[in-house]
Amino acid sequence: MKDQRLNKLIKISLLGACAFLLMFWEVPLPIFPDFLKLDISDLPALIGAFALGPVAGVIVELLKNLLHFVFKNNTMGVGELANFLVGAILVFTSGVLYNRNKTKKNALISLVIGSIVMTIGASILNYFVFLPLYESVLGWPISAVVGMGTKVNSNIKDLNTFIIWAIMPFNLLKAAIVSTVTLLIYKRVSPILHNKKA
Repeated sequence: MKDQRLNKLIKISLLGACAFLLMFWEVPLPIFPDFLKLDISDLPALIGAFALGPVAGVIVELLKNLLHFVFKNNTMGVGELANFLVGAILVFTSGVLYNRNKTKKNALISLVIGSIVMTIGASILNYFVFLPLYESVLGWPISAVVGMGTKVNSNIKDLNTFIIWAIMPFNLLKAAIVSTVTLLIYKRVSPILHNKKA
């Protein structure tokens, strides 16, 4: 029992380290403001949630962001908080649904539902929590954020349209990419995580 717990902890730690490293590989997209960069660092957390349970996936998200906060903190923790909460929504929702019925069809359904819930959650959190925090903690006015969005998309005129035309599509795209990669590689890597010896 003690060995199993240690084994699971080692696997979660390794997935967290992999997720942290993947955070450094981020790609800006011309259709979104500069600060919205695409990365696939939620991938190890999703794999962990599928193989080890939803709580394990959330812990991977937490480890990833704690490491990022320690080694590359340039937003006074606001960016890491946002990344953790949004990623945790995707990982926990998908993980709970998948672990009820571990089939390929249910994996797809779980990831689709998780992606939708994440997109809605990210939109609400950005509106009420993250953008106000950026403004109060970093002195980054919401009007400036909206202005960055307007430069790449003329449909963005205020905070509401910024959420609709930037935050929602960005998070939906990110979730779709990470979910697709998860579906493609999970069955190949899951035997390693299910093996009793790390």
